[in-house]
Amino acid sequence: MAPSALRSAEAQSTDGAAPNGHSIPSAISDSNLFAGSVSSIGNLDSLSEGPYVQYGSDLNGGVSANGRSVPINNGRVGNASGNGNTFISDNFTPPSSFIESLGGSGESASAEKPNILYIMADQMAAPLLKMHDANSPILTPNIDKLAQSGVVFASAYCNSPLCAPSRFSMCTGQLPSKIGGYDNASVLNSDVPTYAHYLRREGYETALAGKMHFIGPDQLHGFENRLTSDIYPGDMGWTVNWDRPEERQEWYHNMSSVMQAGPCVRSNQLDYDEDVMHKASQYLYDHVRQGPGVRSFALTVSLTHPHDPYAMTQEYWDKYEDVEIPLPKVHIPQDQQDPHSTRLLKAVDLWDNPIPEDAVKRARRAYFGACTFVDDQVGKLLTILKNCRLDKNTIIVFSGDHGDMLGERDLWYKMSWFEMSARVPLIVNYPSRFTPKRVHESVSTLDLLPTFVDLAGGNSKAVLPVDGNSLFEYLVTDRPGRDEVFGEYMGEGTISPVMMIRRGKWKYVTSPVDPPQLFDLLSDPKEVFNLAISDKPEHVRALSAFQDEAQKKWDFKAIHADVLKSQRQRRLCYSALKKGRWESWDYQPIDDAREKYIRSHIPLDDLERRARYPVVDYFGREHTAAATHHGVAGAKGE
Repeated sequence: MAPSALRSAEAQSTDGAAPNGHSIPSAISDSNLFAGSVSSIGNLDSLSEGPYVQYGSDLNGGVSANGRSVPINNGRVGNASGNGNTFISDNFTPPSSFIESLGGSGESASAEKPNILYIMADQMAAPLLKMHDANSPILTPNIDKLAQSGVVFASAYCNSPLCAPSRFSMCTGQLPSKIGGYDNASVLNSDVPTYAHYLRREGYETALAGKMHFIGPDQLHGFENRLTSDIYPGDMGWTVNWDRPEERQEWYHNMSSVMQAGPCVRSNQLDYDEDVMHKASQYLYDHVRQGPGVRSFALTVSLTHPHDPYAMTQEYWDKYEDVEIPLPKVHIPQDQQDPHSTRLLKAVDLWDNPIPEDAVKRARRAYFGACTFVDDQVGKLLTILKNCRLDKNTIIVFSGDHGDMLGERDLWYKMSWFEMSARVPLIVNYPSRFTPKRVHESVSTLDLLPTFVDLAGGNSKAVLPVDGNSLFEYLVTDRPGRDEVFGEYMGEGTISPVMMIRRGKWKYVTSPVDPPQLFDLLSDPKEVFNLAISDKPEHVRALSAFQDEAQKKWDFKAIHADVLKSQRQRRLCYSALKKGRWESWDYQPIDDAREKYIRSHIPLDDLERRARYPVVDYFGREHTAAATHHGVAGAKGE
């Protein structure tokens, strides 16, 4: 990625004081633009640390976000460390009592650090979940339990609404254009640090079970252990082709997932997720049986459900037998679709190909069942943590890579910046340390890398420059925080970059080839009215400010050129690699039966540790002085 493609904060105008150093035109800080915006957490009356000002006041272009007070430091609003860094926690040192108390009391617990269990769902539309919509018919009791006892980020977004680019940004804390994460065949370079690198450097045993959509020969990217292969290919076969914008690639989504939706006995996706769950469960069981002194784990469990195809077992299909499956609420006639949506309709073979209502209901019912399937897997992991006495010392993070339109606006799958496609669930659950609350400021999965560093007790100032911002202060204080998300999409259905800015009540979408879009999500949560064509002064000012900001933030011409260069290189390489001997990059997990179960060459101490959990004494009693992994022979060193 050429440095010129994404302009640095230092090179930008300072007429607006954004918390991350990006310039925000003063027009956006007009108090009227954010009037009535949803507030966030806690009671600010008790916050006497200052100075504070009200968002929306005139502070030489200070950022206005959601009607909340924010600290001012060196002319910046919110989080200004003075060093150009981008973390909320730059000036926040976690109390030593917090770090010292992270160890918990589990038998395998570290004396210093909590375990981290990061659970990901694939293509789970956050607006449909009960934790965001009390009237939702989707059954997710375990996720609801995590939400009730955790910190829920009610306005969380992905940074690119497609699997691989979203995951690359989440893993690295960087926007796609900075790391070449353009589409589902982009290669993430091995020298780009991920949250796995940082947690491993902090002393964690990092493990991945499930999907991460890594492309290329490096299928680990900092993970010490990878327990499964990926469900999708690790090669460059799914490269987008902007040189032929009207050509529909054979591997693109089509509507068979919707038309063929319904109950099934088995699917590739079920095969995969059951393997993921088996390996993840076994990892936790093995961890707890290693005895004292073991490193804390950072385990990522990444399921492929509820991603299409919309097929689910009869058990989960039947859970919605007597449920009224809601139909999409917003319909946009084909001739009234915006240009990007028009391209998406053609990309998924939906143009002039309407979906009957029966198929829509079947697809949604199967999707709901798949969400319940994911919830059951969450419940299984929670039960294992409890049974293994790891629950008191494990931070649980639940999120996803993007959503699914599910027929809203007559669109399916993802690939757009509309709420159903771009919003993701995000929960951080550690009730012994983090008071349950809801955070309404807009955040993104880009923020998880620095957040993980803070959760691990690391120094986020030592993190190399990233675009993400730690969410740690939201977890431990009631201070207001940053309220903005930047997004970039250059994958299927595009012919040029499609960028997004989410701040306060506004969502702004821009592309060099399309008219801009501006939505007021407070008054228009379904995104029906494009205010970019409004002549109201408030809307005109907001649009102008966002346009100026986007032009200063992104060099669209350079990014477009970088994407084209990458596409051409990858298409050439893939066409060559298909000839002759095929060398697969798909990960082959290590599963050596010679080192499992009971083997003569395995040391007795190791066999004894595996023998059972929890350990008991000779009379089968737990928690006695004589309780040990060793039998009589082992105790005597024989």
